[in-house]
Amino acid sequence: MTERWVIHLPVTAPDLHRARIFARTATRVLAQLTARVEPGGVTVSAEDAQCVRHWVFCDRPLPDGGGRCALPVDHVATCARRAPWLRRR
Repeated sequence: MTERWVIHLPVTAPDLHRARIFARTATRVLAQLTARVEPGGVTVSAEDAQCVRHWVFCDRPLPDGGGRCALPVDHVATCARRAPWLRRR
């Protein structure tokens, strides 16, 4: 079995809201470069409390069994694979 490695990339932001925005943006950019990004595992934490993690993406299973929700963790819309503003026309 091939070993897998996880990249931990410390980046600072002034507050939780902006940290989540930056993490979502970085995840979406990296996902364009490789299929190996796992958005559901993305979390942010305070610099001095890194053991307290805050989720970035919802990651709930979709009702049709076809994947997981890719919307922000605090979304109010129905869960979806892609954010409506990112869908291709």
